[in-house]
Amino acid sequence: MLSLTRVRESFWFLPAVFGLVAVVLAEVLVTVDRSLPTTVTEGLPLLGALSASGGRSLLSGIGTSMLTVAGTSFSITISVLATTSSTYGPRLVRNFMADRANQFVLATFTSTFLYCIVVMRTVHTEVDDTSAFVPVIAVHVAVLLSVFDVGVLVFFIHHIAGSVQITSLQARVLDDLRAVTDVVYPTSPADDVSQEARVGSSADGPLPADAAVVRADADGYVQTVAWEALRRVAVREGLVVEVVAMPGRYVIVGDPLVVTSASPGADTVRELRRAATLGPARTPHQDVGFALQQLVEIAVRGLASGSNDPYTAVSALDMSAGVLVPLWRRGEPVTALLDDRGEPVVLVTWPTVDALVDSLFHTVRTYALDQPAVLAAALHLAERLDEVASSARAGRLVDHETALRDALAG
Repeated sequence: MLSLTRVRESFWFLPAVFGLVAVVLAEVLVTVDRSLPTTVTEGLPLLGALSASGGRSLLSGIGTSMLTVAGTSFSITISVLATTSSTYGPRLVRNFMADRANQFVLATFTSTFLYCIVVMRTVHTEVDDTSAFVPVIAVHVAVLLSVFDVGVLVFFIHHIAGSVQITSLQARVLDDLRAVTDVVYPTSPADDVSQEARVGSSADGPLPADAAVVRADADGYVQTVAWEALRRVAVREGLVVEVVAMPGRYVIVGDPLVVTSASPGADTVRELRRAATLGPARTPHQDVGFALQQLVEIAVRGLASGSNDPYTAVSALDMSAGVLVPLWRRGEPVTALLDDRGEPVVLVTWPTVDALVDSLFHTVRTYALDQPAVLAAALHLAERLDEVASSARAGRLVDHETALRDALAG
């Protein structure tokens, strides 16, 4: 079953909705044209008389040109995107597909084509039928749509030229990272995994060794987990559910997804399985490690010999401070969802803040040993984190800072 997130990011959903609206609009306007006498439509402002051949030619020209423009524009765009993704990471293609502006442009062009096709089939000459019929209102609406599409084309060229720039790609990845950290590391108990579930810490520790295990019935990465659905099932069945396969983990058939404090029924097992959305690739929506990995990957690929662009890595480290500094100050991740009495009913295991920061510095230091500018940017980030560190984290980055200074000195 497709999750709402996967549908929202698909390239077909918005064009399908716009196409359906276009077909309905065409049928409605043609019906209006049929119901109005010719004298009425001729008397309306800006609506000139059209012959059947003229109407068909106009609709055919608009529909064909819109489909051609859509195909050409997106072919060129995908070619540019392929080059960009090979330089800064193939996983960035997901950002292009999830971009609402790109979906809107494709939906506009294809829906205009569908509208013209539906209207054109209703145009009749006296040879085709006993009387000629030209839906004047519908044809002129097609003209208005073509004018609007020209504006959309100009917008698309501007948008795509900006979106393939590395700073724009970094900003999108940073937005994904910021969104997932707000979920995983709430600033207060009111900031929640969902709008209704409350979060807290697990006071009772892990479940007993003889707890029941719900296993996966398919292969794939755990992309998202419906936390509120899990919480509802746990409260209703009187269970404590420990999520074993957190977002970002690859599971195969038979791997444990969740562990429950008691054996659930068959219907409950199906509900627990449906709470986890599996897919062929990781996504940053709930996978904080992958969200950070995307930003680090841009930095590392900028250091490759083929790119030789250390300033991309510098800007990635600078921009990451906007998320990591508040995160370093904020605290530890959510460990449990609570019921209405404040008791933990869903136990979760997110990566710690320390583990995320350690992975960032280890990766950057590994690939940037011969790039002083990048090492200096990483050292500056570590110093900024030190400035806001809590007492529990005081001195936590000393080893990283020492290693970075030694690399700079060497």
